[in-house]
Amino acid sequence: MIVADTNLVAYLLIEGEKTNLARAVWSRDSQWMLPTFWRSEFLNVLATSMRARVLTREQARERWHRALTLFGSHEVETSGDEVLDIAAERGISAYDAQFVAVAIRLDAPLVTSDRRLLTACADLASTPDRFVRR
Repeated sequence: MIVADTNLVAYLLIEGEKTNLARAVWSRDSQWMLPTFWRSEFLNVLATSMRARVLTREQARERWHRALTLFGSHEVETSGDEVLDIAAERGISAYDAQFVAVAIRLDAPLVTSDRRLLTACADLASTPDRFVRR
């Protein structure tokens, strides 16, 4: 089991240069857990992809429904107090702290490409490359 950040979900479901790496992570461990917040972030990724003409509206809808199928039952609710404590202690955003909270609660690695998160949470976070190679 891993905690996947929203970008890893996007890399898996939106074809691009990091898709093969995301698939390698999935092959190594397909039980991806996420805070419920991932839905808002992923919708924003899809909307941005439509504006940039990377995806059509229909493709974005298909990716959204695929994501819900894969991850809708793998969500963990975080508490505001927990998120604020982690954000303050680690100097990260409340958005990122939600993923960290899930990783701490589940005692699972957080797989992310976010440099700031990797630095602030070196005890929990791993790059997709590093995760695949372990």
